[in-house]
Amino acid sequence: MNGREEIIKKVWELAEPVVMSLGFELVDVEFQRERQGWVLRLYIDKPGGVNLGDCVRVSEVLGDLLDAKDFIHHAYHLEISSPGVDRPLRKREDFERFAGDKVKIQLKEPLEGRRNFTGLLRGIEGEEIIIEIDGRVWRLPREKVKKAHIKFEFDV
Repeated sequence: MNGREEIIKKVWELAEPVVMSLGFELVDVEFQRERQGWVLRLYIDKPGGVNLGDCVRVSEVLGDLLDAKDFIHHAYHLEISSPGVDRPLRKREDFERFAGDKVKIQLKEPLEGRRNFTGLLRGIEGEEIIIEIDGRVWRLPREKVKKAHIKFEFDV
């Protein structure tokens, strides 16, 4: 695990119980270098969605806690956001909850010559994510998933 992954893991472990106690779900954590410097971005959600006030509330609580723990040893910006319509799928519960939705899944390494799978999420069985693409059912090993998210399409 590299330093960035270690920070994400520590933030997840620290933030998830706090976010849950405030009535939200922690959807994802990102820590990356962007044009303005390092950004620690946490995505939160709740039934009915989150608003700006929710993000500010979580930011204030987590900002103080992260400052007190002080395990990120350089400057960064803390951002709290809604996952948006292209919500990431990370936890087992996500793959169960969003069964029936269109998703995009990217694998760490190819399976039968392809890394990208966009289709209808059928759910999860054991440690395999079930996705249907053009009538074919694929069973993708969960440990090989690099990224997965809802593939929202606007009706025109």
